[in-house]
Amino acid sequence: QVHLVESGGGLVQAGESLRLSCAASGSISSMYHMGWFRQAPGKQRELVAEVIHGGSIQYADSVKGRFTISRDNAENTVWLQMNSLQPEDTAVYYCRFQDTAARVSWGQGTQVTVSS
Repeated sequence: QVHLVESGGGLVQAGESLRLSCAASGSISSMYHMGWFRQAPGKQRELVAEVIHGGSIQYADSVKGRFTISRDNAENTVWLQMNSLQPEDTAVYYCRFQDTAARVSWGQGTQVTVSS
């Protein structure tokens, strides 16, 4: 089982930045995917950004050019640098870990609120 600890959410004004971090611990193999999803009130959870095993990265179209995901394999940690935040980025952000057997673990979620 994999345990995820997230940090870095908060309340900011439009145009400001936040950095989220997620540290994984437990039964971790060398091959896994790790990334961030978000869920706004009344909406489905959606992919924000994910680092795939091997290093490829995928971003939601809505955050391309503003958000940057990075990963430290030695520390089993992933970060999400969020710049130029907009009110529509307001959501609970969840870290997700998926191993090569497709088993998924979720973090507890961290609230990001962007005021206009």
